[in-house]
Amino acid sequence: MINVLVADDELPAVEELAFLLGRDPRVGRIHRASNGAEALDLLEKYTVDAVFLDIHMPGLSGLELAEVIGKRSNPPVVVFVTADDDRALEAFELAAVDYLLKPLRTDRLTRTVDRVVELVAHPSAVDDVELITVDQGGVSRIIRLDEVKFVQAQGDYARLHTAEASYLIRVPLADLEQRWAESGFIRIHRSYLVCMGFVTALKLSAAKPTVSVGNAVLPVSRRHVPVLRERLQATRVRPLA
Repeated sequence: MINVLVADDELPAVEELAFLLGRDPRVGRIHRASNGAEALDLLEKYTVDAVFLDIHMPGLSGLELAEVIGKRSNPPVVVFVTADDDRALEAFELAAVDYLLKPLRTDRLTRTVDRVVELVAHPSAVDDVELITVDQGGVSRIIRLDEVKFVQAQGDYARLHTAEASYLIRVPLADLEQRWAESGFIRIHRSYLVCMGFVTALKLSAAKPTVSVGNAVLPVSRRHVPVLRERLQATRVRPLA
């Protein structure tokens, strides 16, 4: 189990995050702070494995607090939880393991806890997931490759679909197919590339084969069915010989 600290100057935000974290059986004690000074005081008193920080707080900002925490001899894992969607680059430069946007999604938070638990259990592990710069509404943002559920071709562009939004990048789908093959992405159609880790259902025997990624139902080209069948067979659990 991991012990965590939640720091946010808005009490409802603290209580909501503490409630959601408390529902995860892997999370133990949850400390609460309303500003950077309180957070530092709690870190001196208790053993904390992960800190969930808002960016905008009175006194020390979340970014400043993360910088201070990073100088400790055995710093806790840092996760940012904020409504500010354009500070991700600064956050990742401070070695944050994730950057969550409010309002929080339970499934997204669960994936973050997965990541935190893994890093706490294996402190020497390197979180080397590829970071992708995307532009949306005139603002450049940073997203993680492991947030991308599927990719849709749009001419010479590709649209990256995550749980929160979709982002258009000027890279052909064929290029991404080659680049991200080792990250679990597979071509299912001339217009679609999916991350197998997000696939929830496959209908490969139907007249029109499909793959479900959450609520999205994507078409599968006939020529890609054999590869998907092979992947499906590889994941079946069989009795020991």
